[in-house]
Amino acid sequence: MRSRFSPALDRRRMLQGAGMVGGVGLLGLEGCASLAQSSAWPPSRRTFAPVRASEDRLFDVTVCLRPFRAAGPRLDTEQVGDTLVVHNYGHGGSGWSLSWGSSTLAVQKAMASSPAEVAVLGCGALGLTSAILAQKAGAQVTIYARDWLPETRSSRATGSWTPDSRIALTDKAAPGFPALWEQMARISFKTYRSYLGLPGSPVEWNDRYILSDAPRPAPSPLAPGELDFAEYGDRIRDITPASTPAPIGSTPFPTPFVRHFSGMMFNIADYGHTLLTDFRLAGGKIVRAEFHTPSELTALKQKVVINCPGYGARALWKDESIVPVRGQIAWLIPQPEVDYGVIYQGVNMLPRRDGIVMQMVDGGDMRGYGDDNETPTHAEAMTAIKRIADLYARMREA
Repeated sequence: MRSRFSPALDRRRMLQGAGMVGGVGLLGLEGCASLAQSSAWPPSRRTFAPVRASEDRLFDVTVCLRPFRAAGPRLDTEQVGDTLVVHNYGHGGSGWSLSWGSSTLAVQKAMASSPAEVAVLGCGALGLTSAILAQKAGAQVTIYARDWLPETRSSRATGSWTPDSRIALTDKAAPGFPALWEQMARISFKTYRSYLGLPGSPVEWNDRYILSDAPRPAPSPLAPGELDFAEYGDRIRDITPASTPAPIGSTPFPTPFVRHFSGMMFNIADYGHTLLTDFRLAGGKIVRAEFHTPSELTALKQKVVINCPGYGARALWKDESIVPVRGQIAWLIPQPEVDYGVIYQGVNMLPRRDGIVMQMVDGGDMRGYGDDNETPTHAEAMTAIKRIADLYARMREA
């Protein structure tokens, strides 16, 4: 999965570099003393607890299908019988990141006629944020969903701030979409500030490190068959920390090329619980239900429906513009002492509170494109674990 981890870091070059042989000096390994970094990068003392990467610490492997649309998410309205449907789906790998902004736009449309009651279809990232915002707008809200949050594809996401990850194709998005994307991103970013510092750390920042033994490759033309995924990060450069290179020899890492950035992370288990609690405390209801055709929505007593089914829209709305993009995570037992992320040899390691995320990212944005297989692949999980284990073995040998 090629994800934009920083607006100043070109996604294609980042993942090309991440696939090179690289390592990270993990000071804090058993028997290793803590060393001070260069005053230029970073400006403070830093230790790195080792990730215990081994198969016996693997407790789950999950697969998520991201709902990608070449034109970007569907945000229009349509009338189904006597019911107004406001669409809010198709955000690719940016669902959590753009959820508050996209749902703000959806709720504005839904509340235009000041309905007393609103239905929300779906209990994932977009469904929950739409429901909470509709409550704040004064409506009584009921969520209808086959799957509750822990069962949704949203719950199997990586959990990083990646607002333009597979959000659209450059040449397929409407001319006004980049500005609309910026509006959604800025609203979401500002809203997430209110979840920082809460008990359980539903949202937090951490350090990330991109490591290689060779410099980042220069921008190159798209390969045959490779799609030109839109990248809009430069539009929010003022609110997103940039990546910074570490001067060669200025860090304790054995690789000569290291880039550092700060990334926002969603601890989805706790963050999702927080959203569900807020929704219910405000009087919200959740009804387990499954719909097979849009016409079934007219049987609901609510005559305004915010439609947030994610990838499920492909079947329910016969929306074949949705392309599945498969992503898999290998979950290792949590290690609270690990407070940094690493991109190394095509693996993204992220230390969430509910587990250590190991995710293959080599292949870039095309990885998993068009693949709707939701069966976990043990071999892929073991490849990710082995590469991170090799990283720590390399440090011990050094």
